[in-house]
Amino acid sequence: MNLTDVANFRYSTKEFIKDKKIPDDTFQDIKNLMRLSASSVNAQPWHFIVSNTDEGKQRFAKGVQGWLSFNETKVLNASHVILFCVKTSIEDDYLDQLLTAEDNDGRFAAPEHRANMHGGRTAFVNIHRNDLQDVQHWNEKQVYLNMGSVLLGAGVLGIDAVPMEGIDIAVLNEEFGLTAKGLSAVALVSLGYRADTDFNASLPKSRLAQEELFTSI
Repeated sequence: MNLTDVANFRYSTKEFIKDKKIPDDTFQDIKNLMRLSASSVNAQPWHFIVSNTDEGKQRFAKGVQGWLSFNETKVLNASHVILFCVKTSIEDDYLDQLLTAEDNDGRFAAPEHRANMHGGRTAFVNIHRNDLQDVQHWNEKQVYLNMGSVLLGAGVLGIDAVPMEGIDIAVLNEEFGLTAKGLSAVALVSLGYRADTDFNASLPKSRLAQEELFTSI
């Protein structure tokens, strides 16, 4: 596998083959990537709503109406669609839940390691809860780490994808009752296989030159 080839293969897909579906075992790899994604202090402040059914995609499509309707076919014709959601806060009981899961998974070789993890994570969370007061924004950064993993991983698997911030967050929050669950929609990602008629598939990539992007010291 050559990562440069993968990076050149992937692009923001504008048109999917409607009837070509991602195999279940292949999509399970995508779900594994989401679950295993990195996040700051392993906070995992996300939730994912996934659909490969017409009924589910119609519900997602409610968030791409009106001036956002240019994204509708990318939702309806995709094989799978994922709504990336973010936790709007991090409460103490959630920190306890994380710690218990890590303990059960064998992360702590000694009791003091457990205490150190809890203390360190709580300190970082409190910076965002109390000092910066930007917990949701901080959490959204972790969601974008996850989304990046999905886009690259999809490319490795030969799957096409398009991330979409062009969604009506309020509509999708209401559609899926997210606010009451302490969550908010962030973005949609549609996955599938590019159609021959997708104009964007044949266009060359355009990126700034390395000299503009890198400083070696």
